[in-house]
Amino acid sequence: MGFVKDFKEFAMKGNVMDMAVGVIIGGAFGKIVSSLVDDVIMPLIGKLTGGVSFVDKFINLGDGEFNTLAAAKEAGASVFAYGQFIQNIVDFLIVALCIFFMVKGIAKLNRKKEEPEVEAPAEPSAEEKLLGEIRDLLKEKK
Repeated sequence: MGFVKDFKEFAMKGNVMDMAVGVIIGGAFGKIVSSLVDDVIMPLIGKLTGGVSFVDKFINLGDGEFNTLAAAKEAGASVFAYGQFIQNIVDFLIVALCIFFMVKGIAKLNRKKEEPEVEAPAEPSAEEKLLGEIRDLLKEKK
């Protein structure tokens, strides 16, 4: 029974639950970013480069001629699919940039929370006032 208790304690810790939520949200976020890259950014880059689609860019390492990457893969040809690699790099850079801004924003929010408010100096106590008056009188005597 010790194993079950230990596992339950481990699984219910805040860090594990936070990680699980992060993995689920990360999966959904990855789909959004992939769609952004595939459906918005890469077509714009293709338009800027004269209609070139990076996904279909490949070097055939085998025999035969193929017009598309899909045709080459279907025929079982060995290909160097550098276009897909370029698209994956763009995908990664966008995800990294989004995460950077998200972490930076969260850090900024946490910093504001942690900064203590500057309090006005406390009013001196009666003893401090009296000692200050005595000090001032002694200075005048000299």
